[in-house]
Amino acid sequence: MRDLNLIQNKLKQVFIPSGESASLNDWDLWGPLLLCLVLAITLSLKSSSQAETVFTAVFVIVWCGAAIVTVNSKLLGGKLSFLQSVCILGYCLFPLVAASLLSVIFSFFWARITFSLLGFGWAVYASIGFLSDSSLPNRKALAVYPIFLFYFFISWVILISHSNNTPSIAPKPTS
Repeated sequence: MRDLNLIQNKLKQVFIPSGESASLNDWDLWGPLLLCLVLAITLSLKSSSQAETVFTAVFVIVWCGAAIVTVNSKLLGGKLSFLQSVCILGYCLFPLVAASLLSVIFSFFWARITFSLLGFGWAVYASIGFLSDSSLPNRKALAVYPIFLFYFFISWVILISHSNNTPSIAPKPTS
């Protein structure tokens, strides 16, 4: 229960980002792992024939992407530790997980676009607020751009994974 309460408190900070990362300084990877699993499961629901591939791809994209963004931040002179930065990026997946869950419920195209854009903007805004003190002021754009790309790619995957008319690679049989 203690870990679940800590996860809940950190999700509240992402839900209403105030820029104060006091509780995010005490990093953990349980919350990001749960968010990653929920995102991967949600995105693999629609692709029944390739569910395992989608699940694996989302899982690898989230963790490798967070590691690459963190290494970039560290190379630019970031002050956060590696695992603390991965923790913050993982918790900031919460808006995209919410967008993915809403896209399953409301599967029409314009709702998916709206949810993906809102989740993307919210995730970028929250992560930049928490990671802003980790980079040098004259290199902020170099630190923000990979964060932008990371969340943009995930929101794009959310948008295209719930499409009802996903093209098939296999040729259609002729009668």
